[in-house]
Amino acid sequence: MVALAILPGILMSHSIPRSLVKNLDLFRAVPDKDLDTVLSIARPMRLNAGDPVFQQGQPATQFFVLLHGHLKVVQTTAEGEQVVVRYVVPGEVFGIAKAMQRPAYPATCLAVEESVVLGWPSTEWDRFMTGNLQFAANALQTVGQRLQDAHTRIKELSTEEVEQRVARCILRLIDSSGEETEEGIAVNFPITRQDIAEMTGTTLHTVSRLLSAWKEQGMVLTGRKRVTVCKVDDLIRLAEGAVMGTGKGSAKPTTRRKPVEPA
Repeated sequence: MVALAILPGILMSHSIPRSLVKNLDLFRAVPDKDLDTVLSIARPMRLNAGDPVFQQGQPATQFFVLLHGHLKVVQTTAEGEQVVVRYVVPGEVFGIAKAMQRPAYPATCLAVEESVVLGWPSTEWDRFMTGNLQFAANALQTVGQRLQDAHTRIKELSTEEVEQRVARCILRLIDSSGEETEEGIAVNFPITRQDIAEMTGTTLHTVSRLLSAWKEQGMVLTGRKRVTVCKVDDLIRLAEGAVMGTGKGSAKPTTRRKPVEPA
């Protein structure tokens, strides 16, 4: 919550304290003098839930780092379907169309809760990459991970049943943004069943049936925009293709959507 508490002062003074980003992997190895220069051209943004950072097709004039909150990257396919590509977590660089040699953003990025981001002009990307080896290494790792994630999603959509895909999706969410609770491990940001459907290439009805069945078995707890995994090992077994006997809640294979491009 530190970023939210100090942001009003930052917006008024246009001065971003070094301590706000020094512990992020992207900037950890950057000398203080160079970091001050980097921050001097950054633009802070405070977002409410639903606010866009950028829109699909918009000229890619900036790249960003998320300081606080969570963001959702959404892509609309040529057929008009909306697909949740991924979620952005604090400390992550995003909107890096420049690194992908793209003139426009391939997807829309929306805040799913109150969030704080820093933005830089895309014209600074090359200078960031050549001026700081640690930043360059982390940024290239990010690009590589996005491509790997896209490859994994294509494989899952092509080879796995819907129950496996939904289980894997939830496991990824608690791995990247899980929070220990008395009941289990909760996804620590608001997420809907429709979001999960759009991440896994299936329907809201199918996701609802699966989550209801898993809730009856004590594997998950669900609430308004909340998912908690109570039995991680059981969900892992489902993701690996085990048959858990979901009864009436079992989902039949559904038509798989055309894979989307990396974003």
